[in-house]
Order: sequence, then C-alpha cells, then structure tokens
Amino acid sequence: MIFEALPVAPADPILGLTEAFNKDPNPNKINLSVGVYKDAEGKTPVFRSVKRAEERILQRETSKDYMPIQGSAEYARVVQELVFGAGHAALAEKRIATAHTPGGTGALRVAGDFIKQMLPGRTVWLSNPTWPNHPNVFKAAGLPIDTYPYFDAAANALDFDAMTAKLKTLPEGDIVLLHGCCHNPTGIDPTPEQWQIIGDILDARKLLPLIDFAYQGLGDGLEEDAAGVRALCRPGREMFICSSFSKNFGLYNERVGALTVVAANEAGAQIALSQLKACIRANYSNPPAHGASIITTVLNDPDLRAEWEAEVAAMRDRINGMRALFVDTLKAKGVQRDFSFLKRQRGMFSFSGLTKEQVETLRQKHAIYILGSGRINVAGMTQGNMGPLCDAIADVLR
Repeated sequence: MIFEALPVAPADPILGLTEAFNKDPNPNKINLSVGVYKDAEGKTPVFRSVKRAEERILQRETSKDYMPIQGSAEYARVVQELVFGAGHAALAEKRIATAHTPGGTGALRVAGDFIKQMLPGRTVWLSNPTWPNHPNVFKAAGLPIDTYPYFDAAANALDFDAMTAKLKTLPEGDIVLLHGCCHNPTGIDPTPEQWQIIGDILDARKLLPLIDFAYQGLGDGLEEDAAGVRALCRPGREMFICSSFSKNFGLYNERVGALTVVAANEAGAQIALSQLKACIRANYSNPPAHGASIITTVLNDPDLRAEWEAEVAAMRDRINGMRALFVDTLKAKGVQRDFSFLKRQRGMFSFSGLTKEQVETLRQKHAIYILGSGRINVAGMTQGNMGPLCDAIADVLR
C-alpha cells in the first residue's frame, strides 16, 4: 500500500475552518473566517450586472474552443485599464502585458514559476503578517521567502518606520510582495504619501514589486484603491500585478484573475509575456473562458459597467457600515477594550486583537469561527448576527 502509508495533510487554516463550520450542528453558528462577501441576509449574491452579462454571453456563444495561452487580448485590455486607468502612460508606451489566470492565486503561482525560472536566487519578501496562503504558493514554486515588518500590534497601525527600514536593507533584485489595497489580514494600507516613499525605496534598492491586488473597489473606491499600484508604476520601472475578480465581481467559483507585467519598454513586455506563456503552458495550458467573458462584457458596456460600479459601491458601504456597527455594539455591550481602530481599517478583513485562546473559546462555546490569528471577515457580519457576535466576544474578554 502506497497511499495509505502517507501522512494526512493538515487542514488548510482558512478553508479547513469552513469545513468545520459546515459540520457544526449549532443553528446559530457564525462564520467569519473565509474571505467571502455576505449581504445583509447573510448570502453571497450574484451581481445583477453579472447575470445580465451572462445572458448576453449565452445568446452569442457559438464555440467552446480553447483560449489562447495568455487569454483574450480584449480581457487583457480591460484589466489593464481598470488597474492603471485608460490614459496611463505605460499603456500608451505598450510596456504592459497581461495573462489571464485561474484566480489571483493562479496569478501568484505563475509569477512564482517565472521568478524561479527566469530570476534564480531571488528571495520573495512578504509582509508580517500576510495572507496565510502566500508562503504556500511561493514555497511550492521552489522560492525562498522571508518577511519584512508591517503591523504594529500595540498601536493597531502600520509600522511604517520598521517596514521602510527593513526594505532599505534588502538585497538588490529581490522581490517585494505588497498588498495593493485592503491588506489581508490587517485591513491597514499605506497612505498615498507612504506609497510614494515605498516606491522611492524600491527604486533606490532596485527591488522588484509584486502586487497582490485582490480587492480593488472594496476599500475607498475603484480609482482610490489603485493609488498604490499607480504610484509604483514609474517610467522605466518594472513590476508584477496579480489581480483577482473573486470579490469585486463576486466570481468566486469562476476562478478569474490576471497576471500583469510592467516592463521598462515594449520589447521587455513582450519577452516577459513569452516566458509567462511558457510557465502557463506547463501548468494549466490555457485559462477558462467564462469568467473573463463576464468581466469583458461588463466593463465594455457603459450601462452594465455603471450597474457594476454601483454594486461594488454598495458592497463597500455595507462593509464599512458593519465595521462601525461592530465597534458601536461592542461598546454598548460594555466591552472596555477600545476597538475604534476597526473603523479606520479597510476591506473585508480586520485584525481583531483577539488571542488564539479567545478565538478557540469563541468556536467551542459560541460556534463563532475566526482564524487563530484573530483575523475577522467583516463582510460576514450582518445586523442579525451582530448582537450574538458581540455578546460572545464580550463574554470571552471578561
């Protein structure tokens, strides 16, 4: 027996919690672990703009033929314009190339394969903390990883001085992974001025930025959330951007993302794209079509795009509303600890400051599922579950 003798792999720290949640018989259970948006009724909705786009796609679809290795040129164009803005100089200079990938995770893995094969010996530097799957992806690609400071737990804020001090010491040519907006798990982002300083350091140290851009539109707005990416996209500078449309289009199970490379010039972009295609061919060969068709259809139609932008704004407003309600309800329940920092954070996630032991008590005693790190998916909160949630947190903090 070969397989039976193998060790059982540990459960994923995020998806494994959802499996445990699904098995929990408690009718009042609350899942604030996995990064999935919930509406006011606690459901993960399909966008109206998406359904309308799908109706058009089904009507006009005539073939299920393979996509090109890098996906469609039209998809690449709309992704680039969403990330950089239609009038960005790098687009006019044709120094940007985009490959359609299976989700943002697929984009990260293709970038990892590219770095391993084309840029050997480089270390990928991750923020401390970061999304728990980041180390898995880059280790699987055979890359060395390390961390730079990011979160000041005492102040519940960005530890910008420690972060920049470390970046100034990194070896020339290494890769620095940055969260474009809505940092996962802390919900804390650099200011526009801080992004400029980060860009100056990356330039001076000749470091290659790799931007994980999974939440555009869920922080302060579609344009506002792209400020960091655009601040780093300077004349002659190179970078990677890994986009995901799971959250801002609600296309979780369509697995649609993109890997964009910015080169110093058009020739460099085309050479990089040729190598990305080689990595993709050896991995999943070519991307799935449906999710990209939805995004292309929505972004190319003024009516659908306006409806989509309104839906994204409604998501953002609901998330920020839940942040405020959470803080206010905890205070009303008599919790003495100051949770007001949660109102300053952005995106779906927040570091709550709850300890691993407190999180475990919440799960065992109250059927509330939160990551061991204390990360909370604010988008999983509703007016209906807010009272029981805050009662439970007040109980474990006593």
